[in-house]
Amino acid sequence: MSTPPLASGPEATDALRPLLATVLDALDAGRTARGGPLPAGGPGAVAARLGAAVGDVLPEHGDPQALPTLVRALAEGSADPAHPRCAAHLHCPPLAVATAADLAVSALNPSLDSWDQAPAASALEALVTRALARLAGLTDALVTTGGTESNQLALLLARETLGPGVRLLCGANAHHSLARATWLLGLPGPVVVPAPAGTLDPAALDAALTTVPGPHLVAATAGTTDAGLIDPLPDIAAVCAAHGARLHIDAAYGGGLLFSDRHRPRLAGLDAAHTVTLDLHKLGWQPVAAGLLAVRDPADLTALNQHADYLNADDDTEAGLPDLLGRSLRTTRRPDVLKIAVTLRTLGRRGLGALVDQVCDHAHAFAALVRDHPGLELHAPPTISTVLFRPTGATDTAVAEIRRRLLTDGHAVLGRARLDGRLWLKTTLLNPHTRPHDLAALLTTVAS
Repeated sequence: MSTPPLASGPEATDALRPLLATVLDALDAGRTARGGPLPAGGPGAVAARLGAAVGDVLPEHGDPQALPTLVRALAEGSADPAHPRCAAHLHCPPLAVATAADLAVSALNPSLDSWDQAPAASALEALVTRALARLAGLTDALVTTGGTESNQLALLLARETLGPGVRLLCGANAHHSLARATWLLGLPGPVVVPAPAGTLDPAALDAALTTVPGPHLVAATAGTTDAGLIDPLPDIAAVCAAHGARLHIDAAYGGGLLFSDRHRPRLAGLDAAHTVTLDLHKLGWQPVAAGLLAVRDPADLTALNQHADYLNADDDTEAGLPDLLGRSLRTTRRPDVLKIAVTLRTLGRRGLGALVDQVCDHAHAFAALVRDHPGLELHAPPTISTVLFRPTGATDTAVAEIRRRLLTDGHAVLGRARLDGRLWLKTTLLNPHTRPHDLAALLTTVAS
């Protein structure tokens, strides 16, 4: 039996080129077989089809057709975020150029836990993270797996800066990862501040900071998961400053507005934060994962410093080799920064801003269609690219059943959100290639 070829080295190009063609053909075949935004039949049917295609996961002898077979099966059984009727979650269709860059990372397989494993990648990460931090009005940033890890890091830095008694105060609209992070870090549970209009109430925050013993960490949100709402950041920053509270802003969704001249003003006050969560596999069109945590004071990051002689020996560091262990909670870490860097350079800020503007425009157009439909109710005009709606007069049970029926039939992928005591269908429009007729077709699919 011959030794399988490697993805890097002198024979890599000749080995990869036909395999890439095989993968692309299998993706096309799977997409054609699926025929819509989601495989039909529900979980049991999808699992049965996949199981039949996979067969024996670990056969005695290898199968040379495993690559096309499994890629096709995965594509056929996948939700396609590029389909205009796949609009449930903050799950973007990635840019082709970013995906191609990610292939290079997989082939080279660097690991950002020591400079000698990733010389160029470590230098590129330093350049890109600082540039994105400056875009947010801060100083430096760490690459993370997404909003959840960024929020956990923000709480960890607050704990190490303010002490283990730090109290988290966040709105009822905050992402669930913040409460989970208090549990993971052994912190007191969060103080949940009312958000009666879907956003954190500065007056209620002021009252809570007055009565809850400190030290305090306040977490605001720029782009809620349910409705894409943005907390009143300048007012919250002023309240935090008056009480000497540390401020974290979860801008995993809304942070992409920084690229847009038209929408950037919605993030006024972001630069007042001590830490900011960003996530470019949402409004950045990156393959997962592409999160960041930006910080105002780089000295906060010293809390992450670790020593492992085989990775960052003192004499190596003194000789000028960069110490990378303090740049993440992870050890082995792929350079997700390459796809981000390629995207930033290829499109520029204005190019990315145009994509942001397009999806925000799509949301307003879809909201107008809902508002004008006699059988549908619109929750509110969109803030970013999320639209909540429901059939007029429907019960919550009926709304939930409509969503599940669309999923089971493979006709549309819509999310759900409970606001104002009612259940709403949620569309999160992240595909800049969506056209007006696609929006109309989505509405027809739901209303029929």
